[in-house]
Amino acid sequence: MFWSRIAGVYDLIEKVYNGKCNERTTDFVASLMQQNDSVLECACGTGMFSVKIAPKVRRLTAMDFSEGMLKKARKKCRKQNNVLMQEGDITHLRYAENSFDKAVAANVIHLLDDPKAAISELERVVKPGGQIIIPTYIYEEDWAIRLFNKLGANYKRHFNEKTYEDFFKNMGVERVYFRTCQGRMPCKVAVFENPEE
Repeated sequence: MFWSRIAGVYDLIEKVYNGKCNERTTDFVASLMQQNDSVLECACGTGMFSVKIAPKVRRLTAMDFSEGMLKKARKKCRKQNNVLMQEGDITHLRYAENSFDKAVAANVIHLLDDPKAAISELERVVKPGGQIIIPTYIYEEDWAIRLFNKLGANYKRHFNEKTYEDFFKNMGVERVYFRTCQGRMPCKVAVFENPEE
């Protein structure tokens, strides 16, 4: 699997290519957390968001499809006693309804065959009134994206500022707001409240 193969160098690539943006984005997402929150982080990768979220919340369940990525994330979060890391698929979450106060799914929507299934699953496992937070890089295709695709990343779509907002409208998501964190490749964070039942 591509993501397991690059897990060992992923952090270096992210830091060199887009470090400022990643710092701004992880800080912003962490600022949305509260001390009593139970949080689900999907597609946690090597733990870039996990290490910022964990100290702010009561419990973090972080999952990823790639065992190689999870191995790196576990190492980063080894000093946090409130983190559970598991392998899993964002489109088929194995958690009960209304299990979490918040869910974060960073930089994964553009990789999915069925992003609607992922959003539906996040809405299912987050309590009514809880927050769903989806940061995604916005870009015109460049050399880094072409290289990752050649290596096997298999991006399904890419977004600019407008098409990312339109994506959530088309998914039926209401009352969503956005925050763009600038960098070489900006990251646009979608934040919305899970509808009341």
